[in-house]
Amino acid sequence: MVQTVGGVVGLDKAELGRTLRTRRQEAGRTIASVAVDAGLSVPYIANLENGRGNPTVAALQQLAAALGFRLEIGLRGEDEGAGEGAAEPEVPDAVRGLMASPRVRAVARRLAHDRRAHVSLVAERLQDALLALGAVTGRDVGERDLERLLDLLLLSGAGLEDQGRAES
Repeated sequence: MVQTVGGVVGLDKAELGRTLRTRRQEAGRTIASVAVDAGLSVPYIANLENGRGNPTVAALQQLAAALGFRLEIGLRGEDEGAGEGAAEPEVPDAVRGLMASPRVRAVARRLAHDRRAHVSLVAERLQDALLALGAVTGRDVGERDLERLLDLLLLSGAGLEDQGRAES
């Protein structure tokens, strides 16, 4: 997704747009649903998908999280090849599918609101927690695992709110 012009590396906006559209469509999502989760406007995302606009790193991070992906940005010297270094493991398609569920989006919105955080960052942390759960258990995580994790987060948040009220 990069192009080199006169020795300067830049973003290939057309390729970025195609990638965003493909990932969104593969997830069965509308631009509007992604916009809500990413905290961006529908026209902004539509322009990006059409290869227009100059996205900020923050906007790309929000879009990636809303689509169940992680944005990776790297700095390399001219003599370093692409793909070298310690890259994070790929998120399995099954986990991406789980993270695209309406309940995950609803819980992420609630947690983000309660904690005054951005929805896309909360969704990214939920995904990280689900991946960590799989690593701890040594098995692939499924829908039941995700449901239990969401229930735990909602219950623990409610418990903290109730505890705060009792202490006042």
